[in-house]
Amino acid sequence: MLFTDRTRAGVLLAEKLSSYRGTGAVVFGLARGGVVVARAGAQILDLPLDVLVVKKISAPRDPELAIGALAPDRVSYINWRLALRLGADEDFIKSQIRQLGDQIRQKTIRYRKGRKPYMLEDKTIVLVDDGVATGATLEAAIGWFRKKRAKRIVVAVPVAPPDIFPKITPEVDELVVLETPSDFSAVGQFYDKFPQVEDNEVVQLLR
Repeated sequence: MLFTDRTRAGVLLAEKLSSYRGTGAVVFGLARGGVVVARAGAQILDLPLDVLVVKKISAPRDPELAIGALAPDRVSYINWRLALRLGADEDFIKSQIRQLGDQIRQKTIRYRKGRKPYMLEDKTIVLVDDGVATGATLEAAIGWFRKKRAKRIVVAVPVAPPDIFPKITPEVDELVVLETPSDFSAVGQFYDKFPQVEDNEVVQLLR
């Protein structure tokens, strides 16, 4: 265990991101757990907070294994080598994108509660999650921020496996990871308290 809970992880991330304090950057938490971490950091850094809903695309016979991820506006990242090896052809991927796209739209509307999204063109974006496993959701999120023409993309997470650096570093302007344990198997193993975050909590945090 490295972190007491998601809030404490956000406080520790804020210490590493102190150069962005009050700069007008926008902090995005990946729903749902990432919003808890992002809220704690955004408050300390005096930065606005928003939410991004990204859904993993699961393997056909293994719902826990991500073969890709989908962000809003049908922006996707697919690990085609893994997908094809596990029997996920193009038709399967298209079907998943249709289903998950509807879920993403519904969740985003629910979380925002009528709030308009921030304009991201020429903005610095700090993307926060509670941890990284495969990196698929980050890849999709980064692709979405690029589509929105963000000026600078910073990814900040408390914990990730060591191999995340060669995957993500070339895709962003800055990558901040507090811990990279070699015995990584799941994000939750590095938190003392790691409860499931419900939709209502996300709504409250964004207020």
